[in-house]
Amino acid sequence: MGDSARIPVVNIASGEKYTNDRGMRVIKDGVKASAGGSQRLPKPPWLRTRVQQGATFEKVRGIVHEHRLATVCEEAKCPNMGECWSAGTATIMLMGDVCTRACRFCAVNTGNPRGWLDPEEPANTARSVELMGLRYVVLTSVNRDDLPDGGAGHYAACVQRVKAVNPDTAVEALTPDFLGKLEDVETVVDSGIEVFAQNVETVRRLTHPVRDSRAGYDQTLAVLAHAKAHRPDVLTKTSLMLGLGETEEEIIEALDDLRAAKVDIVTFGQYLQPTAHHYPIDRWVTPDEFARYREWGLERGFLEVVSGVFVRSSYRAEQVLEKNNVGL
Repeated sequence: MGDSARIPVVNIASGEKYTNDRGMRVIKDGVKASAGGSQRLPKPPWLRTRVQQGATFEKVRGIVHEHRLATVCEEAKCPNMGECWSAGTATIMLMGDVCTRACRFCAVNTGNPRGWLDPEEPANTARSVELMGLRYVVLTSVNRDDLPDGGAGHYAACVQRVKAVNPDTAVEALTPDFLGKLEDVETVVDSGIEVFAQNVETVRRLTHPVRDSRAGYDQTLAVLAHAKAHRPDVLTKTSLMLGLGETEEEIIEALDDLRAAKVDIVTFGQYLQPTAHHYPIDRWVTPDEFARYREWGLERGFLEVVSGVFVRSSYRAEQVLEKNNVGL
């Protein structure tokens, strides 16, 4: 075996810096603790999710832990983990669980992996997809600005191994922006994927301070546009969190910008503040508003717009092409 099994680090408070089991100095949950934190809004009655577990959930969790896979489901505290894992699906996070960026909406640990990669990850990922019997898998990752290619080559190797072992499985790559380096985007787009996704996350005005300074609204648009131009047969996809303080005019502007970049699929979901240290919630978006925003997108010619309170970029991704708002 290459990298040894990870030993979980416990009793670390959110926002504290510590040394993880690989010797990396990281910030727990990605954002440093702030004095007092921010005021958290009380949740509305529609913001409830039912915890779903069972035999399939336990099977998926066992495979994920046995093969040392970091899933965005766990690392990002996704509210849909029970539902998706109980349905036998999971979004696998490549290249570890330490991100080089510190976006204020994200609960993934922040640090500098200093070039670390698990050489067994392509094989472990492919085997795990096989064991779970997935027909559609989302491969995402942390940002790896410490690597010369942002991890694009490793990403492509994982996709290619998954395809070699699971030729009938469709693969969606939800990638970093690779600092806007288009040759690295091409490396992933050419790896055999069916869907290429890169999240714009929020409207132009709120990109900073919500996203790390190395990310950018126009940078993401350029990445998505190039992916589509380079491989028109590959679907392109992006996601926006709502409730950060955006206006409806700004949502419309973002939809227009994304269509101009020939993006095929957009998802809208409610921003949920991971900890009191993260970016504060401005408002709770109602289910009726989510339905209206979906119609705005469809009117502009998107192939599908998945829009709902608990929607995340990879939520029920395998159902997107059924064009029914993934059953919402």
